[in-house]
Amino acid sequence: MKKIPGTVLAFLFLSGTGWAQNKSSVQPPTLAIHFFLNDFKGAANVRSSSLSTAIRTHQFGKLKDMTPGLAVNYIQGLSEHFDLTTSLGGSFLDYPFRNRGPFNKDAFLLEGDFSVRAKMVNNNYWISPYLQVGVGASKYKGYFGGFLPAGAGIQINIFEEAFILINTQYRIPITETTNYHFYHSVGLAGSIGRKKQTP
Repeated sequence: MKKIPGTVLAFLFLSGTGWAQNKSSVQPPTLAIHFFLNDFKGAANVRSSSLSTAIRTHQFGKLKDMTPGLAVNYIQGLSEHFDLTTSLGGSFLDYPFRNRGPFNKDAFLLEGDFSVRAKMVNNNYWISPYLQVGVGASKYKGYFGGFLPAGAGIQINIFEEAFILINTQYRIPITETTNYHFYHSVGLAGSIGRKKQTP
């Protein structure tokens, strides 16, 4: 019985090897819409202790402590395993600056980033895990800032030209006007380029 989960996972992974062989293995120009959650409180708790301690004491991953938002995302493949991606997202929150008190009033946070995705497998697989790193900028109530997004995700190919994207990032501040936070997102994406035919 213990071998069944491993067998099922191996079957699902290997079943993707023959997926859409007439499709280009390079990511086509893709546009996505994401629903995301910003988690500043969870990031603060992790930094004050550790991830394992924050999880054990239930100080990490609480939905009530997160702020929702929407983002648009563009992806362009560079090769079978590397993509360029850029996103622009907005949410309303009371931004927790590191060196000043709260505003006690929600305002619009605009964040954009430019990143590189490194995929474990190419687009001929049903599921493509990836790592992501880049640089980003934010604007909140006239304050501009910079951050470094680093994270991981999976791309699920649901049709030849449609994808589900699930991503988690840790956004590291590089200016005094930004703060550490987690960024969790799920998105629906579709190819917007002309379909490439392989010989």
